[in-house]
Amino acid sequence: MGDCEANFPVLEEEKLIAAAQQIVKALKNKKELTHDARKILADLGSQLSSITKVDEQKEHDKLCGTENTIEKKFSELEEQLNIVQNKVMIWEVDQSLIWDCGQEYTDDYLRSVDEARILIEHLESLNVDRDSKGGELLCRAHEVLQIAMTRLEEEFKHLLVQNKQHFEPEHMSFRSNEDDEAGSIASFGDDSVEDSVVQRDSMSRRSSEGFVVELVHPDVIPDLRCIANLMFNSNYSRECSQAFINVRKDALDDFLFILEVDKLSIDDVMKMEWNSLNSKIRRWIWCMKVFVRVYLASEKWLSDQIFGELDSESAVCFAESSKGSILHLLNFAESVAIGPHQPEKLIRILDMYEVLSDLVPDIDVAYSDDAGLCVRIECQEILRILSGCARTTFLEFENAVASSVSANPFRGGGIHHITRYVMNYMKTLTDYSKILDELLKGDEEEDSSVANSPDSREEDNSNGSCYISPLAQYFKSFTSILECNLDDKSKLYKDESLGHLFLMNNIHYMAEKVKNSHDLRTILGDDWIRKHNWRFQQHAMNYERATWSSILSLLRDEGLQNPGSNSISRTLLKERMQSFYVAFDEVYKNQTGWSIPDCQLRDDLRISTSLKVIQAYRTFVGRHSNHISEKHIKYSADDLENFLLDLFEGSPRSLHGSHKGK
Repeated sequence: MGDCEANFPVLEEEKLIAAAQQIVKALKNKKELTHDARKILADLGSQLSSITKVDEQKEHDKLCGTENTIEKKFSELEEQLNIVQNKVMIWEVDQSLIWDCGQEYTDDYLRSVDEARILIEHLESLNVDRDSKGGELLCRAHEVLQIAMTRLEEEFKHLLVQNKQHFEPEHMSFRSNEDDEAGSIASFGDDSVEDSVVQRDSMSRRSSEGFVVELVHPDVIPDLRCIANLMFNSNYSRECSQAFINVRKDALDDFLFILEVDKLSIDDVMKMEWNSLNSKIRRWIWCMKVFVRVYLASEKWLSDQIFGELDSESAVCFAESSKGSILHLLNFAESVAIGPHQPEKLIRILDMYEVLSDLVPDIDVAYSDDAGLCVRIECQEILRILSGCARTTFLEFENAVASSVSANPFRGGGIHHITRYVMNYMKTLTDYSKILDELLKGDEEEDSSVANSPDSREEDNSNGSCYISPLAQYFKSFTSILECNLDDKSKLYKDESLGHLFLMNNIHYMAEKVKNSHDLRTILGDDWIRKHNWRFQQHAMNYERATWSSILSLLRDEGLQNPGSNSISRTLLKERMQSFYVAFDEVYKNQTGWSIPDCQLRDDLRISTSLKVIQAYRTFVGRHSNHISEKHIKYSADDLENFLLDLFEGSPRSLHGSHKGK
């Protein structure tokens, strides 16, 4: 029994040798190994190495008869390093991506690398000499760790790239907080975007930063976090951060490409036709909302998920990866703002200013740390440039109205295109009244001509005067300048009647535009409307006087008597009637070509004219029916009334040859 027990280790050893020989033979015939086979062989090699070292140490102790504590310690550390090195290097031979092989292998690799890091810390704590055995071990350990860090950097980038998720920004819509409370949602289009993200799929979620989408598949976030923590703990933070920054920079560039954001220089923007630039601006407005409120929020959330445990590193990585893209978008706004200050640009400049103002809180939150200071500063600078451009463009609009000069009278006396343009422009600007009041707040003090104008203050029954907003002051100034311009244009007409008709049309249009717009009416006030109603009515009366006073004077009895007698001269009466018909025919010929575009105003003026002319004509003809033959009455009162209905249609006609008879 005792002999069997003594021989048992020998027999077991022989079996192990035989098994090892079989393995060696099999390996010679197999060029490629599975991951499981590699792992088993690596473990076997580690165990054999440990057994060998233990046996060698025992032999050494037996020979020496003493144990050197330091040497034993270094031997133990060397054993650990050998095991770690075997596990690290086996992946360098194959070059397969560890994270493609399964969680078991990734966990084992991370543990091995962490052991290398701990081993280095331990050796460094012993203050080993460079030329000693401990120094050699430390050098080897650093080499192993560097190889592992290079591999982890590659795996980190691979995980970020291969697990990138896409979403469709074209389908995203927004709603503002105010609209949320009111329950109203604006429709999406080129000009308008709702102001809160509508959740679309499982990629989206809410976070403390707002609404985010998963830019990287959530399943790999824990692995990315583990790699980042290990690389930072191993003093390879710069390599890890730079890997993240480079990958996410490319992702952000791709997203801008998806958003169709072109990389335009200042010269490109300055040379662009307005229609193209207008389209680019509208696109920019939508892109800014999607980029800041969705993509930047999502990017920051991703950075926090990976680097959140590493002090301020998350903010640094986020800022460095994203600031190029956000600054590119801001540079486009600057390029637009420093261009020419044409009036048509004002609406778009105000749109850009408004959206950027709304996004400032989001940008400040995203770039709240020192790493994002340059973005916050640039954002405020672009806001300042946009506000200056908007204010200058607004004020130059006034100069453009004042300097609008015409060489020829406006055909037909209708509504001049400058009147339509100015009033519609003002109506559109009412949507930006709050912003414009803020931008113009200091200008009314600097511009004494506006501040001290009669329209800059309104009488109040209780206090004597009341405050008028800066926008209201400028709007009243605009209308006053427009009226002066129209008055100059009315003087181009040779016919005084047509000049009055022109002013009546245009001032009536201004009054109706304000009356029918709630916002314009609120800004300019009912007193303004009453004043302009009175003005266009005055021009209507002046038209009637200038046109019909001399004609109606022909229907008076003065000058019809025979000399030295009170009897009516038939000859003079006949001449008077002919003069009336000639004058009426001339008015008809001219004024059917004149235009009153507003139907109600046209009917009102026809009725007013008809009452005066037809009544005077009917009375005159009736009074002298005994002194004038039927053949000398060219038109009946009904004929004249019908003819008057043809006036102001903008189509010249003639009554030549259309009389009753002779």
